[in-house]
Amino acid sequence: MLAWLPKLGLPTLTIKGRSLLPIVQGGMGVGISAHRLAGSVAGCGAVGTIASVDLRHHHPDLLLRSKGCRDPQQLNQLNLEALDREVRMALTESCGNGMVAVNVMKAVDAHADYVRQACESGAHAVVMGAGLPLDLPEMTADHPHVARIPILSDVRGVAIVLKKWLRKQVLPDAVVIEHPQWAGGHLGAAHKEDVMDSRFNFETVLEGIGNLLRELGIERERIPFICAGGIYRHQQVRDLLGRGAAGVQLGTAFAVTEESDAHPNFKKVLVEAKQEEIVEFMSVAGLPARGVATPWLKNYLRRESHLQAKAKCDTERCTQGLHCLTACGLRDGLSRFGQFCIDTQLAAALRGDVSKGLFFRGAAPLPFGDKVRSVRELIEYLLTGCDPQPAT
Repeated sequence: MLAWLPKLGLPTLTIKGRSLLPIVQGGMGVGISAHRLAGSVAGCGAVGTIASVDLRHHHPDLLLRSKGCRDPQQLNQLNLEALDREVRMALTESCGNGMVAVNVMKAVDAHADYVRQACESGAHAVVMGAGLPLDLPEMTADHPHVARIPILSDVRGVAIVLKKWLRKQVLPDAVVIEHPQWAGGHLGAAHKEDVMDSRFNFETVLEGIGNLLRELGIERERIPFICAGGIYRHQQVRDLLGRGAAGVQLGTAFAVTEESDAHPNFKKVLVEAKQEEIVEFMSVAGLPARGVATPWLKNYLRRESHLQAKAKCDTERCTQGLHCLTACGLRDGLSRFGQFCIDTQLAAALRGDVSKGLFFRGAAPLPFGDKVRSVRELIEYLLTGCDPQPAT
């Protein structure tokens, strides 16, 4: 597909010396973007991303070994083993094409372990969001071949990271700019009411970044900026690339492809969700989040204020024994945060359990409506604007 780009008048995305399609598949946990999806996207010449959190759910033997275990360290080791397997399988699936990245949430307590494992397993890049990745250069110092990619949402966040990294004589190999108004999952805003703030508009951020780079004496071409959130049409891709973005990232559109690692019921929930059923709420990690108002989420939101009022610190409330988050609203009694076990609810969604699952989803329409299509067809449409299977 790389050969198409000059004919289409579209630029190549270059990260750490790799020539790529300007399409990035976002990381989606728990287990939605594992080796099959990430490897398939990379196999097309784009960037495929594995979400690192709790990949045990794709490995029955690891789930069996973790049954009844309440030791966070032992559970963490099993998750690291799962990540190692997924990265290696994705690399095999990609046949040496594209780029296989691993998304690591800064908000996860063991994030440094996940970064180390991703690098040792052969991932081409580490993508870090859900917090400012100020120490990502130190965590990847022994693996200079691995691309370091922060996820940020506004010019202020970019400035903080660039200035901090410059003191270490390091620059990001790319930066993902995620728009909270449209993205799915955890959102890059401090409060729900901030999600619609105009400072997150791509035009504002791209212009501000240009000014920031000039101020810091950094050539614009040195750092590719990738826009994420609300992108579902070919014309949006072309417009953003024309405004100076080096690529675009999509999550939900890839979650509902044939190669997605999700259960068919998961895809069905996402493609059938009406606009009014896509809602914002506070995650247990203290960040706004966006998902589909399934029976579990509707019930939780009805009780949210009551649960927050009764919040109290109690380590036994960590139902899985993972202690996965550095700060957890349920475990730590943080009343402004969500009050549920996010691992339990996301694992239920991965299994396709509509009654108990938390189904993250972006706010924008899907490229093929309620149709589940292949990764290749999605990428082809985004680049060309032509539907490989036009309606008859």
